[in-house]
Amino acid sequence: MEAIRVEDLTKHFEGIVAVNQIRFEVKQGELFGLLGPNGAGKTTTINLLATLLKPTSGRAWVAGYDILTERNQVRRSIGIVFQDPALDVKLTGRENLEFHAMMYGYSKAERQIKIKEVLKLVDLEDKADLLVEKYSGGMKRRLEIARGLIHEPKVLFLDEPTLGLDAQTRRKIWEYIKKLNQEKKVTIILTTHYLEEADYLCQKVAIMDRGVIIAMDEPQKLKDMLGGDILSFELENNYYSGRWQEKLKNLPWVKSFSWENNSFSLTTELGERRIPEIMEMARQEGLAIKSVHLHKPSLEDVYLYFTGRKIRDEDGILETRNQRAKRLSWRR
Repeated sequence: MEAIRVEDLTKHFEGIVAVNQIRFEVKQGELFGLLGPNGAGKTTTINLLATLLKPTSGRAWVAGYDILTERNQVRRSIGIVFQDPALDVKLTGRENLEFHAMMYGYSKAERQIKIKEVLKLVDLEDKADLLVEKYSGGMKRRLEIARGLIHEPKVLFLDEPTLGLDAQTRRKIWEYIKKLNQEKKVTIILTTHYLEEADYLCQKVAIMDRGVIIAMDEPQKLKDMLGGDILSFELENNYYSGRWQEKLKNLPWVKSFSWENNSFSLTTELGERRIPEIMEMARQEGLAIKSVHLHKPSLEDVYLYFTGRKIRDEDGILETRNQRAKRLSWRR
């Protein structure tokens, strides 16, 4: 049975289409990722499903409840960790959780049990009585996750849960997210523009771009679509030969090929075994290869395959398909 079902969900903002007729399902207990750059429509989708926004058209059900006609039931069934911090920093961690549990009508005895449980889950038991203003960024994020779980939601929304955190802290947050998904069997919808985060955490991902879902499947199946390893070669000098390019393109084991300036890239199975063969072909052609790079397809390559450009980083920088082919590996 699905925890979330979305049918042609659409949201317009003053003529701008933020979410455009998206459709997907999330199974109970699944960790599902919405992957894409800033502005792709991920947060708008979360806000629609959490009943914080009303859709322009389309329908959706969360935990079996209609987001339009059963809004209160939806809200009682979900937890949410927003992209921007929403803690009272003048209270302790325990007091933040206490206030949140009171909002859900738990008795004092019930609150004590639940607070102890969620603090243990996110490893903040020894920091519970410290003012939140003294917490690190990672501790604040863990406290927000604990707060989102205190009423035992059926579905938990995590909107960019590791945004702005250092790599080490981000990895710790990943472990807490996996733990609560596996131990608590909570269905989790995660939005992120960190490709490695989605690859590590999610059992299924939907790649969004400009409000549209352009690909959706298990991460490994999406990577398998690219058809093999990605090999990149950089030449000593700028060199162009139509005959050489045609020779490479027509090799039966080359599935895709690109050339730009003094480098070329291709995709093939068993890439390690093909490197010596290509090096020998280059030698016969009189070419000097400066460097060779091999890597397995990643979600970044999948994103590039479908959009033609690299996903934006935290600074909003966008890398074109040609630039990535020159820098790293592969271009369709």
